[in-house]
Amino acid sequence: MNLAWATARAREPADRSVLQGDPAGLLSRLAARTLTVGVIGLGYVGLPLVRSFWRTGFPVVGFDIDPEKVSALNAGHSYIRHFPAEDVKTLLASKRFSATTDFSGLKDADAILICVPTPLSRNREPDLSYVVATAESILPHLRPGHLVVLESTTFPGTTAEVVRPILERNGLQIGRDIFVAFSPEREDPGNQHFETATIPKVVGADDAVSRMLVQELYRTSISEVVPVSSAATAEAVKICENIFRSVNIALVNELKIVFERMGIDVWEVIDAAKTKPFGFMAFYPGPGLGGHCIPIDPFYLSWKAREFSVPTRFIELAGEINSAMPAHVVERLARSLDERFGKGMKGARILLVGLAYKKNVDDMRESPSLTIMELLRARQADVTYYDPFIPVIGHTREHGELAGMRSASFDRETVGAFDAVLICTDHDEVDYQSLVDWSRLVVDARNATRGVEGNRDRIVKA
Repeated sequence: MNLAWATARAREPADRSVLQGDPAGLLSRLAARTLTVGVIGLGYVGLPLVRSFWRTGFPVVGFDIDPEKVSALNAGHSYIRHFPAEDVKTLLASKRFSATTDFSGLKDADAILICVPTPLSRNREPDLSYVVATAESILPHLRPGHLVVLESTTFPGTTAEVVRPILERNGLQIGRDIFVAFSPEREDPGNQHFETATIPKVVGADDAVSRMLVQELYRTSISEVVPVSSAATAEAVKICENIFRSVNIALVNELKIVFERMGIDVWEVIDAAKTKPFGFMAFYPGPGLGGHCIPIDPFYLSWKAREFSVPTRFIELAGEINSAMPAHVVERLARSLDERFGKGMKGARILLVGLAYKKNVDDMRESPSLTIMELLRARQADVTYYDPFIPVIGHTREHGELAGMRSASFDRETVGAFDAVLICTDHDEVDYQSLVDWSRLVVDARNATRGVEGNRDRIVKA
């Protein structure tokens, strides 16, 4: 399948000629907005998806294994900063939304959308345990007419090789009795310009009927649907998008180190380079990669590529460079402390500013800030953090010893008591001029202080 074909199909109605009638009345219920959408996984992907289908008139049921999330939603509360509690209350007031931990309710849903995590194991290999457990949970309640769509980011072949065999155990035939597809989530938490309904939706399936039905489903609630020829192709699309970012971020991280040695400001270089109206796309360096996609997805493809005896040298090199950035930032901080004050890292009081993996969100999944905190503690520094969106560090898979730590306050007395401030996340809410004025030394890994005018001699870029 080529790009021209996909682009043309994205703007045309799905081809209903593949149908023999209307499977289980799905099309007529889509048109009437009486089809029930079930969303499994009520996190950063699932909740916005719930809202998108609800807005266009569908009844939606949210499923999650976490009773605290379910209780919070049913009480009208939100646990995600950019998903306001007012939206939750509006959903509930309509009587077209409810949340539950009881997966038996899946039998009453018509479309089941899977939005569960796909992390890495301790050995940096794909952990599909959530996907497998979800498919197993669906199986007892599967009935003719169900449309099951996996949205979790994963390696090409997961839908066909992992999900499909589980769903086929009850004897229902995919493409005739039940329908299975893949549609990668493309959420960007905190993005003010795009939301679920306005981000083009890629869909793919391995039979014509499933492919047509998944197009029709998402066309009701997403502004543009982009069909591709198979589930594996759709899986590859998301992997491609995130590897593209990972490799380019690794490139600018390497350039940062090179230019730093030459006394050149990499941010100034990038800002000038991006004035070229063609042939250049701006990416920016940082203290490492974070979030639910970019630090993880490249490893999914590298792992899968081994099955085909294909090396992934670019991907692995990018991973090595990006993974080394937290240590580079810590070393830059150590040199700055020694050069400015003749002080070593041991016993130094360090305030880390920004725990979230990116600006203006409360999401700290895979955040390099957590790794940096551990590296600083390993060098016997006294480390505290400040993040206006994360008052306390919750449980994480790899940084359990940090759980329970609370954010410092943001005031002159508190900030001034530290030997150095290390900026790891450039939240817009932080007053960087005051931060610099109150500090003895600011090591900036995000160029967050670019607008600061006074006391610039206290700033070191990392």
